[in-house]
Amino acid sequence: MKKASMILDRDFAIGKIDPRIYGSFIEHLGRAVYGGIYEPGHPTADEEGFRRDVIEKVREIGVPVVRYPGGNFVSGFNWEDSVGPKDARPRRLDLAWGTTETNEVGLHEFASWAKKAGTEVMYAINLGTRGADAARNAVEYANHTGGSYWSDLRAKNGAKDPFNIRLWCLGNEMDGPWQMGHKTAYEYGRAANEAAKMMKWVDPTIETVACGSSAHTMPTYGSWEYEMLNECYENVDYVSLHRYYGNPTGDTPGFLARSMDLDEFIKEVVSICDAVGGRKHAKKKLNLSFDEWNVWYHSNQQDKEILKADKWGRALPLLEDIYNFEDALLAGAILITFLKNADRVKVACLAQLVNVIAPIMTRNGGGCWAQTIFYPYMHASRFGRGTALRPVLSSPVYDCSDYENVPLADAAATLGDDGSVTVFAVNRDLSEDILLDCDLRAFGDLRVKEHIVLHHDDVKAINTEDDPNNVAPVNAPCEKTDGGKVSLKLPALSWNVIRLEKAD
Repeated sequence: MKKASMILDRDFAIGKIDPRIYGSFIEHLGRAVYGGIYEPGHPTADEEGFRRDVIEKVREIGVPVVRYPGGNFVSGFNWEDSVGPKDARPRRLDLAWGTTETNEVGLHEFASWAKKAGTEVMYAINLGTRGADAARNAVEYANHTGGSYWSDLRAKNGAKDPFNIRLWCLGNEMDGPWQMGHKTAYEYGRAANEAAKMMKWVDPTIETVACGSSAHTMPTYGSWEYEMLNECYENVDYVSLHRYYGNPTGDTPGFLARSMDLDEFIKEVVSICDAVGGRKHAKKKLNLSFDEWNVWYHSNQQDKEILKADKWGRALPLLEDIYNFEDALLAGAILITFLKNADRVKVACLAQLVNVIAPIMTRNGGGCWAQTIFYPYMHASRFGRGTALRPVLSSPVYDCSDYENVPLADAAATLGDDGSVTVFAVNRDLSEDILLDCDLRAFGDLRVKEHIVLHHDDVKAINTEDDPNNVAPVNAPCEKTDGGKVSLKLPALSWNVIRLEKAD
């Protein structure tokens, strides 16, 4: 059995974990809304048409914030279309995804769903085909107490109390030529600055997220961040990052090493943010909102066929990736990477939440089940709170097509407010267990409360409605600590959660 070691100390603090690092995303795309969170007539539907079985799954994860309503969709979206009487709302062609949007679910309905699901709304405004005026009106409508045109209209539409949306995205992927209203870095920076300025004049308590590069493979990556932040640094609070990974060639070792790419991406954007801040002699530091991340490649060909057969259809089954076991391992490694960068990554959104590249799947009129990636996401959200700790980790390494010296064992740790310690660990070894020796003497007398393991012998194993527990976590025997030290067996190709608490 291979061996690895880890030393933890309460003084090795990275920073407080913002719970919003475990956020998610619902876009008006595919069956995320219609057939996902909302399906009137479903056996579990409540009085508003929301599926209770989906709400239960979202609550099981403990999702703190959900980005809405897009995504590419938002760059052609008129937010006013989504308020007022449902029978008076317009049907619009969604140029982003080639479908028709009915606006049956809008701002009021989504705010109600979020409350039921125990989450907050992260609202995106349109800076593609629209601008600062529509943005400040949206803030007035959502957050102002009353006595103005837009806030009084909200009350007339059934919500006397403000929605109090705190987090606002200033558009989406505006660096991308595919985006409606695509802009240069300078154009976008100016638009974002004016929008954020006016939005904060309406409500000074809000936070704003500026669009960073949609991927670090973009030809404008780096220069985009620098140029646009030069225009809007003073009025924004976060810079967004987006990243998706795939494994179309079946290279499992290379695929599982992609979290190293993610770590580099984060550190590069942090450096650019600080460079702009330094140039401006700014007192504040910008943090990051990694508001789109996931595995995404399984459904690409299927989507082309669906759109060819039913262009402009409603709620088409688009981007419905069926996730396998190795996807869950990478999701776990990504979450570990976020925790290791918790001093600057303050918001992150698994894209998306239901049906569309999602941890939760549904069948129209039928069941609701957890995909493989559900479990690392749920574990991190439920147990990864408090302070992120920087582990001193020593592990065997391997080389793959894109990276050298990839640790076979990767881990992050958190210190809870109650003195508990949680270790999240991935074993990337395809065939061999790893014995992880943990030195926890700095925390006093701890005992292992629980060791959760997610493993399957087949890296391509999936969950289905008929077999929802094919890939599911199990509890391993709890190891005993000895003088503040504990040895944990990480099975080959596994996601592990080790929860330690103060001994009685």
